[in-house]
Amino acid sequence: MSKSFVQITTDVSRALGTLRKEIPDTMQGFSVMAKGALQDGAMTELHKELIALAIAVTQRCDACVGFHVKALIRLGATRAQLMETLGVCTYMGGGPALMYAAEAVRAYDEMLPEKE
Repeated sequence: MSKSFVQITTDVSRALGTLRKEIPDTMQGFSVMAKGALQDGAMTELHKELIALAIAVTQRCDACVGFHVKALIRLGATRAQLMETLGVCTYMGGGPALMYAAEAVRAYDEMLPEKE
């Protein structure tokens, strides 16, 4: 059975809601860190999300791939930007990264219509 990145991110979002209720300080701290790390600065939020996707791919995190692909679509990342990022992932991470690079493409193709 093939996994759905829309379903993965929906399910994990629900579970994160539970964590927000039960460990609010930890989750608030993580949220502040994420906002600070991703805000525009010397690099744009788009470029930072491409880096985040690269890390998600090389760490083989399905939910992370889903969330960062969704953010990239929201930010207007092009397919070419996605592909070049995945090329670097494959170069640095070898075969396992290549398999997750393919998953990131599936996530992008699955989630892209959500933007419309």
